[in-house]
Amino acid sequence: MNSIDLKSRAKINLSIDVLGKREDGYHIVEMIMQTIDLYDKLKITEIEENTILIQSNSVDIPLNEDNIMYKAAKLLKSGFSIEKGVEISIEKNIPVAAGMAGGSSNGAAVLVGLNKLWNLGLSEEGLKEIGLKLGADVPFCITGGSALAQGIGEELTNIKGLPEDLNILVCKPDIFVSTKEVYQSLNMDKIKRRPQNENLIEALEKEDIKFISQNMTNVLEEVTSLKYTEIRQIEDIMIKNKSLGSMMSGSGPTVFGLFDNKDCAIKAKEELLAKYNQVYLVKSSNKGVEIYG
Repeated sequence: MNSIDLKSRAKINLSIDVLGKREDGYHIVEMIMQTIDLYDKLKITEIEENTILIQSNSVDIPLNEDNIMYKAAKLLKSGFSIEKGVEISIEKNIPVAAGMAGGSSNGAAVLVGLNKLWNLGLSEEGLKEIGLKLGADVPFCITGGSALAQGIGEELTNIKGLPEDLNILVCKPDIFVSTKEVYQSLNMDKIKRRPQNENLIEALEKEDIKFISQNMTNVLEEVTSLKYTEIRQIEDIMIKNKSLGSMMSGSGPTVFGLFDNKDCAIKAKEELLAKYNQVYLVKSSNKGVEIYG
């Protein structure tokens, strides 16, 4: 049976601004997204039975039609009248419900994988159009790298990203954050500090990591950190260990820090591992979904 292996990468946000709310409930955002080299591994195998099966090493994700990977496969199966079935096996490494687009990235990987496996001939733009039906982050996760995302997150402008040798420490505390609740709790009239995305993009062009680290801004952090004190505590540990800057990613609860000194990053990682299970030291990446093997 034909099969394909894929890497599905996580992302962090270097900035998040919320500019308004549409009538359909979606928020209008402007944010800078960056993929990192923390990834889930997927194996997609064709099977005789005309069905979609999901297996995983994680107990934190659904293995039925509620999973975004199932939805992605179903979209392509029905859209192209495919009579074959697939088994999707996933090794989860990206923390679940973490503000790192782990689910969106998995959905993106299934689209890329099945496009290849079934010879559908979809272009990258075609895949992104289908991906948007699954979620606003899916189109970005297909290509990865770094992008300014506008609209509801689907209007992407590719920009120069973080240098690939930069050390990024990621820590996800063992708490669950509802993205919907965070956005609902955000009072846009009371946002004290908004990101200066033009300046951040210019600093990325110049590889001015110090400026980026000190000017990263996420307007959602004010909401999430009020409810969960762990977020500030993790940031403090990273800063104490000489992180150039530290911030919450997405709607949380994951916190990341940028380090130019790997030894300092390792020291911070060890200190965080004494309190939290999910701590990763990774690099940035200019790739999104990757077919390998």
